[in-house]
Amino acid sequence: MDRAPHHPKVHLRTHTQDSSHRQVDRVNPATPKSASPPKDRSPAEALPGEPQQEPEWKRDLHQAIAALPTSRRRSLRTFALADAGQLQLHTHQAGGAPPLVDLASNDYLGLSRHPQVIAAATAEIARSGLGAGASRLVCGSRTVHHELEEALAQWLGRDRALLFPSGFQANIAAVCALAGRHSLVLADRLIHHSLIAGVRASGARLQRFAHNDLTALEQRLAAARDKAHALGTLPRLVVLSESLFSMEGTSPAMARLEDLCRRQGAALLLDEAHAIGVLGPGGRGLGHGHPDVGLITGTLGKSLGSGGAFVAGDAITMDWLLQNSGAFRYTTALAPALAAGALAALRLIKAQEAQARPAGAALLQEAERWRTALVAAGWPRPPGTGPILPLLVGDDNRALALQHQLERAGLLAVAIRPPTVPEGSARLRLVVRADLPPGTLEQLIGALGSP
Repeated sequence: MDRAPHHPKVHLRTHTQDSSHRQVDRVNPATPKSASPPKDRSPAEALPGEPQQEPEWKRDLHQAIAALPTSRRRSLRTFALADAGQLQLHTHQAGGAPPLVDLASNDYLGLSRHPQVIAAATAEIARSGLGAGASRLVCGSRTVHHELEEALAQWLGRDRALLFPSGFQANIAAVCALAGRHSLVLADRLIHHSLIAGVRASGARLQRFAHNDLTALEQRLAAARDKAHALGTLPRLVVLSESLFSMEGTSPAMARLEDLCRRQGAALLLDEAHAIGVLGPGGRGLGHGHPDVGLITGTLGKSLGSGGAFVAGDAITMDWLLQNSGAFRYTTALAPALAAGALAALRLIKAQEAQARPAGAALLQEAERWRTALVAAGWPRPPGTGPILPLLVGDDNRALALQHQLERAGLLAVAIRPPTVPEGSARLRLVVRADLPPGTLEQLIGALGSP
């Protein structure tokens, strides 16, 4: 998932302009001036014989799209599964394109293709059909939803978990459960866009602090409390962070973050989307063992190889979310097959931990090997310890050129550009995954060349 965009607001024009930026009237040249339609007539009310004009809001969108630099234009590409750890780009070429080693997706443990995960999802389709057909509070709940929620809560050491169809919805619901219009939210500057959307939906005031700068956060919390005491009113304070930032590969100092939120009386929401299955004891995320983390959110579509998301927390906060959350109440329940696949994946992760060989630990060791090799090849060491390894190059076009260079060498890694990341910080995002073919690191180092 992309984080909060780092672009300025686009202000669309509210009148028609010609190429010299003068306001003009759109009149059919063949129509006498005296027969011009009234200026307050809408385009849909053109007289017979007059050309149908495009609505002004569409002309505004054309202008906004045309203003995008070529390096910032996005397009969709379609891929098909190939061998383990590989994808094949769909093309119209005869014979198709050669497969690419997948260094882009977030299927960190490779469980989306695991036979037990696929079998569990297939069996659930036979039992429950493809979709749930209704929201959880109507008649969309299935046994597998409750089984997965109970398993997640127990595994994470929380009282309760609730499932959502997407991580975006889960984050909006979690923020709105903790914050309201009388709240002050302090958020890491690089948090995911869905968390910012949650703040906007809650009506709370928002302040940002520099990425993982807990000294700055503590100063803002203390200033907020001092101001509130002077005014005689104390807003609810809410802090938003992530355990593994998806474009940086970095993590906060969890013990210190939890401690300062506890001392300042702030509720802490931790997005564990990219950490579940990889970081923390047995892959339980960095929030595990930190009881003062008010709510955690996570997805089922990354290490768990399925789709959907969850929010987990203590009994009272989760009950409030259930009673109050429109993001939970007004959406069709997660497809039962996705819940079944995620439950099977969770059981596989727990089984590996019971055998003293957790998949997340092995993946972190492999990620460290990659970092060491990149440094030896002359590249700056990617930050963090997890499976996300960003290679910062700065310029948009250079990042795109590096992406294409790797694709020619049979490797898929995506150039991440603004607004997903701040201006001047375009990067190539590399993802280490458990199911990559042998020799992938050596292939990457050879394809990258020197910085």
